[in-house]
Amino acid sequence: MVRVIRSKGWLLLPVAGFLLASERAEAIPAFASQTGQPCTACHLGGYGPQLTPIGRAFKIGGYTQTGGEGLAASIPLSLMAITSFTNTSASVPADQVAQHYGANNNFSLDQVSGFIGGNVGPYSGGMMQFTWSDVDNTSHVDNTDLRPFTKVFDIGGKDLRIGTTLNNTPTVQDPYNTTFAWGFPFIASALAPTPAANPMLAGSFGGNAIGYTAYAWYNNALYLEGGAYNTLGSWALARIGNDYTIGSTTSPAPYLRAAYEWHWGNNTAHVGTLFMHADVDPSTGVPYQTTGINGADHYTDYAFDASYQFIGDGPHSAMVQGIYTHEDQNLRATSSGTGFGAKYTLEQMRANVSYWYANTYGATLGWQKTWGPANPVLYPQAELVGSANNKPNSNAFIIEADWVPFGKDTSLWAPFMNLKLGAQYIAYTQFNGGSSNYDGAGRNASDNNTFLLFAWMIF
Repeated sequence: MVRVIRSKGWLLLPVAGFLLASERAEAIPAFASQTGQPCTACHLGGYGPQLTPIGRAFKIGGYTQTGGEGLAASIPLSLMAITSFTNTSASVPADQVAQHYGANNNFSLDQVSGFIGGNVGPYSGGMMQFTWSDVDNTSHVDNTDLRPFTKVFDIGGKDLRIGTTLNNTPTVQDPYNTTFAWGFPFIASALAPTPAANPMLAGSFGGNAIGYTAYAWYNNALYLEGGAYNTLGSWALARIGNDYTIGSTTSPAPYLRAAYEWHWGNNTAHVGTLFMHADVDPSTGVPYQTTGINGADHYTDYAFDASYQFIGDGPHSAMVQGIYTHEDQNLRATSSGTGFGAKYTLEQMRANVSYWYANTYGATLGWQKTWGPANPVLYPQAELVGSANNKPNSNAFIIEADWVPFGKDTSLWAPFMNLKLGAQYIAYTQFNGGSSNYDGAGRNASDNNTFLLFAWMIF
């Protein structure tokens, strides 16, 4: 459960979440109908969002590829629903229980989403998601990635694709699943506690900003992208159902991405780097309100990522992914008047390895570690979600088993329906700075260990 807490004049901001809420989707039947390809062509495991080389080419190509037949190939609509059961090792405190839910062992309708996705002619396309959640009874504009223009040029016998994107979340447009918008875990409980600390790239501008970037993809190998993000105004955010997290940008926030990939036999790999800097007026803790009375806070993120993927001729496929992020923080606005310093750092490492048999049975092991110096500005002591020692340190191990009975070209109702059933367990050895009594109210890191059963359906 994620909350914003006002404490003695400074802000605890766990709204980005260490393990992001379960608002992930990319393998929509509208794309399968448009291309005439099964989900397995574009997605490892036949469900997504892990992209194969074909899936990356489709996304970088602006969702413009066609090949499907019949009326369904021209209908760019899909519907998704996620329902789950959540158990934590210890019940959450009574004053932290989500409305209409119990302190533990909850069944929930996490979200119902509608999608508009596909091509608009040969040079443009996109995807928009609209989501309602029963957990907090809210509706909002979700993941949006529009490609106003894309085209391939021949450069000395090599393809150079250029394009532009208009999107609402940094990395939602990224073709590599190491990055945050589409990174593992692809689904997480909307009711379980999650650690407070997360780098800016991992969700601080998720759904509350507009980014415009341009990219180039040379010879299906070198990928370069650059652009900037600005947060929306409070009037617009109130109407699309999203809010500020760390604050509102005071000037365009630059975003840069570079990656290089290799292909040999049934193998593919990539290495890459990301950069983003933002100057923000911090949130006041009141919905849709920020303040610049004490100036701006400054965040700078540097990330390095890599992956390896094996797509065999037989039933076996696998992927290894990792991303490391370093963040520099100058919190001169939020720290003003508190007596605390303004300059801090944050480090995070995420890694996972997954295996699929016949694109039907899958297992994934993940690890996420966040660490840094004590930061009383962002991580004050507070029940359940706070840090008694003001440190952001958290360490989680994740195991997930999945069954995807559909998604193949011979599947029942292909390509109009897909389903993923899964079981996930998250074990914490550290949470918000400690292993025992991390919040100063007697809660241990292991009390937040989470068992999740989920059904993820899309039509």
